[in-house]
Amino acid sequence: MNHHHVASDLAEILFSEEQILTRVREMAEEIERDFTGRDLVVIGVLGGAAMVTVDLARAFDRHVEIAWMAVRSYGSGVHSSGSVRLLKDIDVDITGRHVLIVDGVMDTGLTASWVTSNLRSRGAASLAFCTLFRKPKAPRNQEAVQYVGFDVPEGMIVGYGLDFDGRYRNLRECAVLAPHVYSATSATAEV
Repeated sequence: MNHHHVASDLAEILFSEEQILTRVREMAEEIERDFTGRDLVVIGVLGGAAMVTVDLARAFDRHVEIAWMAVRSYGSGVHSSGSVRLLKDIDVDITGRHVLIVDGVMDTGLTASWVTSNLRSRGAASLAFCTLFRKPKAPRNQEAVQYVGFDVPEGMIVGYGLDFDGRYRNLRECAVLAPHVYSATSATAEV
């Protein structure tokens, strides 16, 4: 979906599809250099990382195994609930394997911390974390995230797999959702 269909819902377009795909290819090159000679399992965190996980995997010049994990920390609101729930677990054994976790957006770092801790407890040989978008309050230390696509401003970020209330995932660009969209939804939910 092109952003013109929902232009009144968007406050600002941050990155075009072309800019995103270029950065994803650059990250793939960096990851390939870092994992030379090591077999790699890529674990995408659904649903926000579906697009970036697939495009990242397609940008590699190597074989990778892809697995999926679904967690929830937002519910239907615009702020993290403060806890993480596992909705779908991976279906591969990662014991002794090199794992790249891919997420769509890092906000507070809660999901990244939980997923990393959960997978570390399963005996992976190494873990690295990749996020396409990182918000200002996200942790900046190397242990938290090794690969970052773009730094983005505060606000509800949608598009390229990221949603608000189940909508906008298929937007080809990355954008900031206009506050009137989620303010109206929040007001309705409180009634």
